[in-house]
Amino acid sequence: MAAQRQDTTPSQTAALDYDVIVIGAGLSGMYQLYRLRELGLKTRVFEAGTGVGGTWYWNRYPGARFDSESYSYGYSFSKELLQEWEWSEHFAGQPETLRYCNYVADKFDLRRDIQFESRVTAAIYQDETRSWQVTLTSGAQYSCRFLITAIGPLSTPTLPRIEGRDSFKGQSFHTARWPKEKVDFAGKRVAVIGTGATGIQTIQTIASEVGHLTVFQRTANWAAPLHNGKIDAATQAKIKASYPEIFARCQETFACFIHTPDPRGAFEVSDAEREANYEKLYGERGFGIWQGNFKDILIDRKANATISDFIARKIRERVKNPAVAEKLIPKNHGFGTRRVPLETFYFEVYNQDNVELVDLSETPIETITPEGIRTSARDFAFDIIIYATGFDAITGSFDAIDFRGSGGARLKEKWKHGPETYLGLMVDGFPNMMMLMGPHTALGNIPRSIEYSVDWVTGLLRFAQAKGLTFLDATPEGTAGWTDHVKALGVGLLSNEVDSWMTGINRNVEGKQTRIVARYSGSAPAYRARCDEVAANGYAELRLG
Repeated sequence: MAAQRQDTTPSQTAALDYDVIVIGAGLSGMYQLYRLRELGLKTRVFEAGTGVGGTWYWNRYPGARFDSESYSYGYSFSKELLQEWEWSEHFAGQPETLRYCNYVADKFDLRRDIQFESRVTAAIYQDETRSWQVTLTSGAQYSCRFLITAIGPLSTPTLPRIEGRDSFKGQSFHTARWPKEKVDFAGKRVAVIGTGATGIQTIQTIASEVGHLTVFQRTANWAAPLHNGKIDAATQAKIKASYPEIFARCQETFACFIHTPDPRGAFEVSDAEREANYEKLYGERGFGIWQGNFKDILIDRKANATISDFIARKIRERVKNPAVAEKLIPKNHGFGTRRVPLETFYFEVYNQDNVELVDLSETPIETITPEGIRTSARDFAFDIIIYATGFDAITGSFDAIDFRGSGGARLKEKWKHGPETYLGLMVDGFPNMMMLMGPHTALGNIPRSIEYSVDWVTGLLRFAQAKGLTFLDATPEGTAGWTDHVKALGVGLLSNEVDSWMTGINRNVEGKQTRIVARYSGSAPAYRARCDEVAANGYAELRLG
């Protein structure tokens, strides 16, 4: 199939402020800037925060840390960086990860091309000049040939739609907008609303500091032990010597973790072998119990029931009060059908005298009062309310910006029934715009996916440079084909039958109560193979000019 070329007009040579504008200076934006410099392209990164790091800049709540092994999470593009940096823990906390982001920014002198405290409010394609006009909250406008979004799948926090939320007189904040100054919990009456990954990390961290903690559980979540620990000198040396093998492993696994599904089915072994395998995985570090488990636990209900029953038994063993344990065991979804939070003595928190669990499915919140929270059962008084209420995931960061493509078409309107993309990297009718970690890309171990997406986009721009192209656009057929492919991959997955951020559900956002297929659920190697095929064929599936 030959690339469809577009005619060139004199107006396309008009002076532009930049060759490329990148929105966001998190892990995606930083690496993309590094690669664009190699092409000699005049680039500007606009970042809403005062520093680099993205997720690790904004999410500074107590206990924040990643759930991929540190040595599989960091950038792989620089051998020098890999040997210089030493992770102190198997799963690094937010302060260390943010230091890492700043170290990378300093090492490669990235800040000189990043404009901080610059939130993008609109990006509008100019048909006559084949360029983008980008507007900031300040009203300042900048033009560029190519626009790259590095705005993250979990970067737009949402607060619950509860009456009286603004009336509370004490301190209150969302976990993703945590104050930079230290919060004093000593002797305080604290509420946490939400028990997802951020809620679990916060709860298990502050429970020993607060005077009294009340956890308001909206939906019970499965969770498994993290088993974190310090990295000793011998292990550090082994890690540094093994980076080629570590990253090769990430390249070959289903979701870019060092874990990959067991080739056996749950019922291809005896009951005793299955139980022993679950015990083994439960005692190991990281995502093995989710990503390295029997191949059918996420697609077969009976297989899933075996691991769900196992984890439920573990919760009952760890929580002394049987009634509380039952409230903490999910009844509306199986283990692994939502992204599994990893915890450190989270369930033991509920054995403390100063911790109370309130199940909102039994006694919902009616209003937030100046003094605290009123449920259908009683009034609670608090000094601090913490909202661990998640994000408007995957498409939310795009909805927050007024993206308009050719002819003024609005991206939000195009995606009103769910995202439509080409390879998760482009959208037809939005020429010269590429997305990093947008909808329909392989997520999994995020930095591994980031590096691939950035390298693919960089390859496309290198091709455009060599050919003198000023117009790159997906075709409607290409977008429809990829979107249909992504939807087909989701058929049969138990996770797509569950309300979660991975299926686009957010009860706190108007119009996001219907499940969609927002993410690519095939294997990362298969995703890369398809994208590589497009590049190897000279991007002939795109409209070029």
